[in-house]
Amino acid sequence: MNPVAHSRIGRRWARGLRRIRAWAVGGVAPTCAVALAALLALSLSGAALASSTEERELARATFAGGCFWCMEPPYDRLDGVIETISGFSGGHVSNPSYEQVVRGGTGHLEVVQVIFDPEVVDYQRLLEVFWRNIDPYQADGQFCDRGEMYRSAIFFHDDEQEHLARESLVNLKNNGPESGPIDTRILPFQAFYAAEEYHQGYYLKNPVRYRYYRWRCGRDQRLEQLWGEQAGS
Repeated sequence: MNPVAHSRIGRRWARGLRRIRAWAVGGVAPTCAVALAALLALSLSGAALASSTEERELARATFAGGCFWCMEPPYDRLDGVIETISGFSGGHVSNPSYEQVVRGGTGHLEVVQVIFDPEVVDYQRLLEVFWRNIDPYQADGQFCDRGEMYRSAIFFHDDEQEHLARESLVNLKNNGPESGPIDTRILPFQAFYAAEEYHQGYYLKNPVRYRYYRWRCGRDQRLEQLWGEQAGS
């Protein structure tokens, strides 16, 4: 088997298992039949992928939306998203630790990097999910998390992403839920540094603490105020 295909099958299995666990975290625990059906679908899709002679190119998108724990779940739910990775971007320190970033002075923002199949989900859809999971009007961070490292931003990887990001920003300014100034920045991507392993998939590893954090931070309350039924989608 082509090693690239093998790697992609592994990522698809991992994503599928994360999605099944996410159902339970979201209070929608799947029945055994549903879970088995999902695993069978993963197996079949993996076999189809392995037999394919043509490899599709994956793409990357990088978003800063405050606490990176909270930006993984909405993207993990999307078909076409292969993986989400919490980390840091935008600063001047190489391979920073979480402690360095939260102390300040590195210039980095907390970000989530999204690896996706553009033939299944397009970048515009990723932008929609981004806006509906942040407060673009907050200038000092996101929700209860304050400081430079928690400010919102879109890091574009190429000219097309920049164009679409700026277009979405103009649309938000013209049709957004509030009329105040938008603080979200659009910046060129330069480097990404993955956060420590315990931050990856935190909402799955520590679902009770994660839910309490979101509630205490007022994230969902503010998102619902801004976006209504579209909040988080």
